[in-house]
Amino acid sequence: MEIDMMKEPDVMEPTPVYICTGFLDSGKTLLVKDTLMEQEWIEPGLTLLILCEEGEEEYDPRELLKYGVVIETVEDKEDLTEEWLEEMNKKHKPERVVIEYNGMWQVSEFEKMKLPAGWAIEQKITTVDASTFQMYLTNLKPLFVEMVKGAELVLFNRCEDKKPLAGYRRSVKVVSPQAEVIFEDENGEVDNIFEDEVPYDLKAPVIEIPREDYGIWYIDMQEHPERYKGKAVEFVAKVMKPKSFPSKVFYPGRMAMTCCADDTSFLGYVCRSAYAPKLNAGDWVKIRAKVRYANLSVYGGEGPVLEAENIEPAEPIEELVYFN
Repeated sequence: MEIDMMKEPDVMEPTPVYICTGFLDSGKTLLVKDTLMEQEWIEPGLTLLILCEEGEEEYDPRELLKYGVVIETVEDKEDLTEEWLEEMNKKHKPERVVIEYNGMWQVSEFEKMKLPAGWAIEQKITTVDASTFQMYLTNLKPLFVEMVKGAELVLFNRCEDKKPLAGYRRSVKVVSPQAEVIFEDENGEVDNIFEDEVPYDLKAPVIEIPREDYGIWYIDMQEHPERYKGKAVEFVAKVMKPKSFPSKVFYPGRMAMTCCADDTSFLGYVCRSAYAPKLNAGDWVKIRAKVRYANLSVYGGEGPVLEAENIEPAEPIEELVYFN
């Protein structure tokens, strides 16, 4: 696994800032150490390492100096200010900045800060201890959602029990679809554990999506387009009709809990149908549609497009979609 943290910026490029988030003892320090000290591709230039908490794993400042890394520590959230960051910039003039963020602080507060001139957030990485993930997800879900929202990489370590990993992946993907999710056990990266996790029949002439499996299907459509291209799917969803959509296009989906009961998102895919003008926002329908993929602005890239073959009224589904 290679993290593009140490590439040397060009003279005119901004100073890249890399944020490493995660709860205490989730493996942040080990990841940063591996990146700063053990990768052969480290480029020259001073790295400013800002530590916002102390875990079981510690740094050796003298050892890090050999690699051009200086450490500054922030013990209280109130001390991590725009003024302090400016002071650190003038003091060290770093080529790059790595921040090991405190897992109990809202990372959004840092992301809203005005950084020193030339600094720009380059990458956000989240580490997760899989053995304690369910406990943290149950008790501190809003903090976890903040950690993974917008993250490029989410690394689960200590993955000894493989059974819940598919659910863990979906918990991340619904919040941060672009994130690469990696699982590691004591032997390294875990491969080929999600080949057959879907609970519905992919070989059926029409892939029927049970109401309780909507979340699994929603994520799997993004991650495995080869499973669905050219195939027919059938599911029950609520109609949304964004004003920006053409008259024969609508947005069927369901509400999902992404953080807590008060933080929900509507998750659906673009659907084309000549019958769409007769639908009203809020209608519940059963849809059978052929799946294709296309680049659309609503997705910010390639995503599923449903070509409806049949639409009929359906009973509302009141419960939220869950992913884990």
